[in-house]
Amino acid sequence: MSNTLLRIYPSELKIPFELKRQNSGILELTNKTDHYVAFKVKTTNPRKYSVRPTTGIVLPRGSCGITISMQPPKEIPTDYHCKDKFLIQSVVVEDGTTQKDIHSDMFSKEAGKVVEEFKLRVVYIPANPPSPVPEEEEDEIDSLDSDVDHEVQMPSTFDAASRKGYTSGSQASHDEDLLKKKRSSSDGGFTALFVPFVFAFFVFIGYLMAGSNV
Repeated sequence: MSNTLLRIYPSELKIPFELKRQNSGILELTNKTDHYVAFKVKTTNPRKYSVRPTTGIVLPRGSCGITISMQPPKEIPTDYHCKDKFLIQSVVVEDGTTQKDIHSDMFSKEAGKVVEEFKLRVVYIPANPPSPVPEEEEDEIDSLDSDVDHEVQMPSTFDAASRKGYTSGSQASHDEDLLKKKRSSSDGGFTALFVPFVFAFFVFIGYLMAGSNV
């Protein structure tokens, strides 16, 4: 809706919604003319909202803010849909007019007087919207969890195999080396005992042969 007197922003009254908590929305009125402009705010549900200010004067090319507070809601409406609406009336007044000079007759529609009206609806928005997680981050988290699970399972599998009596390749190689050393040690000991025995045997044979010759 296009107005020639006031620009109203935003075009919808957005109020954060929380159960049992009062929240507010803000409107900004900007005077598009070189005249004094008076305004008045009305609503379809006056018991539910508190408006500050309900009336006022916007100076030429100036602006004014309106705070609209909603009473703490006791229940959540279906689909967060709100049927409440606001109406902002505006009219050109004499220069120097103040807020205390405003009266209801200023906004009555009469011949030769232009009273503009701007309607806007109330829109509930989540007070604490959840932060979405990008799909890429979800994929990275899944991949990371998979890797961690794999690393955790590997030691438990090895321990189970060890308890059942299985031996790794490095352990088998180590045992084989020990066995070779034992065999080598046994062979060396046997050789050390055999050489003196053979030497004594030949000395004894030589002694017998020398005795027979005599």
